[in-house]
Amino acid sequence: MVEAFMLIQTEVGRAEVVAKQLAGLPGVVSSEYVTGPYDVVVRVAADTTADLTGTVVPSVQQSTGITRTLTCPIADGAQL
Repeated sequence: MVEAFMLIQTEVGRAEVVAKQLAGLPGVVSSEYVTGPYDVVVRVAADTTADLTGTVVPSVQQSTGITRTLTCPIADGAQL
């Protein structure tokens, strides 16, 4: 299992809506809206790095209301 945190910036005032929308996507383990330089933090997971980078991450990035993402793979136990 490969996991990553995605730090997400959204359009102004859309953080809560985006977080709820992302929570229902395949591969999303958790989705929270937060304060600070990023608006939403999502934990994603897949069986392989290829699945994570080829399927899960793009599905999050293509969601409506997202302006920018930063993907941070979890190093502990990840097979990168």
